[in-house]
Amino acid sequence: MQVTEDDIARLVPAFYARVRQDPVLGPIFDAAITDWPHHLDKLQAFWSSVMLTSGRYKGQPMIAHVRHERAMTPENFARWLALWKTVSGEMLEPAAATAFQEKADRIAESLQLGVQFYRDRNLA
Repeated sequence: MQVTEDDIARLVPAFYARVRQDPVLGPIFDAAITDWPHHLDKLQAFWSSVMLTSGRYKGQPMIAHVRHERAMTPENFARWLALWKTVSGEMLEPAAATAFQEKADRIAESLQLGVQFYRDRNLA
């Protein structure tokens, strides 16, 4: 299985086009993101770093997600993951889709734990 930059360049914009059409996720993302082309470039760099260890991504995803912690519910994470699995499964070879899906599952778990830690700390 070989994941390529071309896979990422096709998957990320197609996936987020579907996110923006989703009745639950679309309004959340549209409220949070003001410059979609820039954000898509950043997300492609993120997935390149995750899947290809390219080092292209230089951001801090936890901080970005904590900023929107009210929308970071288990249900919304599950909805995002389900859509990711659908779109990646439609666009990629099965082994590549599975690799992206497994990474997304681990990243989502980490982000959820981080957001919950932030909430718990602010309640204390």
